[in-house]
Amino acid sequence: MSGAESIRVLVVDDHAVVREGIRHVLSDGTEFSVVGEAQSGAEAVASATQLLPNVVVLDISMPGGSGLHAVGELLERVSGVRVLMLSVHEDVEYVLESVRAGAHGYLRKDSTPAELREAIRALHAGRTYYSPALAAQMTEALRKGKEAREEAPAQATDVLTGREREILVHIAQGKTNKEIGAELGISTRTVEAHRDSLMRKLGIRTVAGLTRLALEQGLLE
Repeated sequence: MSGAESIRVLVVDDHAVVREGIRHVLSDGTEFSVVGEAQSGAEAVASATQLLPNVVVLDISMPGGSGLHAVGELLERVSGVRVLMLSVHEDVEYVLESVRAGAHGYLRKDSTPAELREAIRALHAGRTYYSPALAAQMTEALRKGKEAREEAPAQATDVLTGREREILVHIAQGKTNKEIGAELGISTRTVEAHRDSLMRKLGIRTVAGLTRLALEQGLLE
């Protein structure tokens, strides 16, 4: 990367061997500079605030909280930072949840070194990047969601009360029970009760699943 500054990368994963592998992949030449490593979302935010990376390569699943929870704080605390989620999951629900959290790209951990480098370049250039197979799945999921809304706009959520629907939207926006309670003027315990009820009615037990449903039903538009 002659005549230009290296792309500053922060690598976040709870497995040292994964961090070392990424560091090795990015060590060929001067195009990339791994400025630091972290093994949790909290460490990622603290390190990024100090090191000011251009791109954070962030594991989606780590002990002590999903990497998704760190995305918003990273974007808020570090001006211009771009976030690439790294995951073993290829389910489109995880990709959609990453998008909702504010991530700019999503890559599977079994991607090639060349694809990792290309993803980081794309994010640094202001673009998004998703593995071709994942991008195709995401497009198909959104297309099916659009068709479902046109045929039955609120069929799946008809079983919910107005309050449960409100809470579903807030959950899909990535808010915690405490944040939802503060916005709606109700206790955290009440939020938890409504959350349990709507999950039971919908037959969905994950935030990723609820986010996908909210997108398909057009509740986030």
